[in-house]
Amino acid sequence: MSQKPPSSRRPSAKPNASQSRPPKSRAAPAKPATDAPKREGDRIAKVLARAGVASRRDAERMIEAGRVSVNGKKLNSPALNVTTKDRITVDGKPIGEPDPERIWLYHKPTGLVSTNRDEKGRETIFDHLPENLPRVMTVGRLDLNSEGLLLLTNDGELKRKLELPSTGWLRKYRVRINGRPTEETFAPLRKGIVAEGERFQPMEITLDRQQGANAWVTIGLREGKNREIRRAMEAINLTVNRLIRVSYGPFQLGQLKSGEVEEVRRRVVRDQLGLEGAVPEEKRRKPIRRRN
Repeated sequence: MSQKPPSSRRPSAKPNASQSRPPKSRAAPAKPATDAPKREGDRIAKVLARAGVASRRDAERMIEAGRVSVNGKKLNSPALNVTTKDRITVDGKPIGEPDPERIWLYHKPTGLVSTNRDEKGRETIFDHLPENLPRVMTVGRLDLNSEGLLLLTNDGELKRKLELPSTGWLRKYRVRINGRPTEETFAPLRKGIVAEGERFQPMEITLDRQQGANAWVTIGLREGKNREIRRAMEAINLTVNRLIRVSYGPFQLGQLKSGEVEEVRRRVVRDQLGLEGAVPEEKRRKPIRRRN
């Protein structure tokens, strides 16, 4: 009997379970429900800051305290955009139209704190500012025993911008220290130092002159942490007995006398900060009168 030649065709392998099932169709991921269109305008805290009511951070605290209403409805969260059509009140009073951004130079004397209110009852700079000055905020601070240039502004958003380290403005101080330091004395501060567990960035330090038991130095900072210069000097066993800020970025103390205030020209503010527009001549404020 003749045998049939073996088939050259290989028997197909038995399909496994996964192959025997039809492929699952992948369902497209469910689309989230369409959000409501984003409201135009600016965040309420920014608008309050821009109107000179408070800094953005303080404005957020005022909102959380229930002091701010929009169109008659009390807010409990700063997560709201508002436009010029909205009616905004603080403590029941409508906020005014925002003024153009303005900056003043103030020569802070020693013995005054730079806050609006002091828990210890000490006098603040706001107790001594001219009476015809509008509501202003300080750009940064100078401590009780420090003097010199302090910037004031009517604009909370501008205040925040000028205080940011990313602005990169150099702040210069004339500092008198007790002792007889040499250039090598300041080497640790020029490299950056850790004092009381806090890291201070490198300082620019020039030893100017020795005057009896004291030395005068010029120091440049780009941060401005709380009592930074005093604490850094203490870390290298030196004591500061006078500290005067002479400049803040492009703004200079110059010949401004202690306690005096001088407004920066709008053109200078615009050029230095990249702001648009200028205050028309007829709308410029009257000269600031110094409080007696």
